[in-house]
Amino acid sequence: MTSALLLTDAFDRIRQQVAETAAGLTADQLAYRVDADANSIAWLIWHLTRVQDDHVSAVAGTAQAWTDGGWAERFGLPLDPSDTGYGHTSDQVASVRVDSPDLLIGYHEAVHAATAEYVASVTDPDLERVVDRAWDPPVTLGVRLVSVISDSLQHVGQAAFIRGVLQRA
Repeated sequence: MTSALLLTDAFDRIRQQVAETAAGLTADQLAYRVDADANSIAWLIWHLTRVQDDHVSAVAGTAQAWTDGGWAERFGLPLDPSDTGYGHTSDQVASVRVDSPDLLIGYHEAVHAATAEYVASVTDPDLERVVDRAWDPPVTLGVRLVSVISDSLQHVGQAAFIRGVLQRA
């Protein structure tokens, strides 16, 4: 298996879990928080998709779907267009509301398509390329992509847990 196929498989799994977790939920279910300061399904899926959009577009040298694909306007959130959700307060988490799971799934599908196109061309030597010198040690492409995969899988797992809580209530 090549690096490109491994990365493609990982991002495909995230895409599948996002769709399965959000599908069929109401706006209130997507906004449900297990306590006053917990993240909602809508916020978790929006955030993991924003981070993937931001990080992968940066290493690929392409535009973000959020801004250039019109998703920021479709969501209409009271947040700066550059916001990815990192460090959000409880009030900011609560502000991420959507009327339909189709909006979350559609945005994720758009980001996934761009990600899949990019990672299909990644080779083993590419993974050693330094993409962020703000850290010590500097972050390589391989580390950045694994970080996005890890963060996404954790957040979609949290969203799936909340969906399970809702289904048992």
